[in-house]
Amino acid sequence: MPHPMLASVVASVTEFKKDPQATVEAGCGEIVAILNHDEPAFYCIPAARYEELLDYIDDLELAMEVKERLKASEPAVSARIVGGDVVFEDDGG
Repeated sequence: MPHPMLASVVASVTEFKKDPQATVEAGCGEIVAILNHDEPAFYCIPAARYEELLDYIDDLELAMEVKERLKASEPAVSARIVGGDVVFEDDGG
């Protein structure tokens, strides 16, 4: 059964077993598809790329939370970031 190839670099399971580090390095920091009988068995993701993906997922989850809170029609609060901290501004009331 055909499968989509979700990586631009591929290696066989045999190649991966011989030298896993060289297989990772062949991807030049990108994901490497590991093939078994010409089908993707798994994807090898370098640590730095994996961390980027996790950060991206966190950002997406935060964006979804923001959208949900905006839909809740709660009163707006003014705030600004000062030295890495969030400072809420008094509305004078």
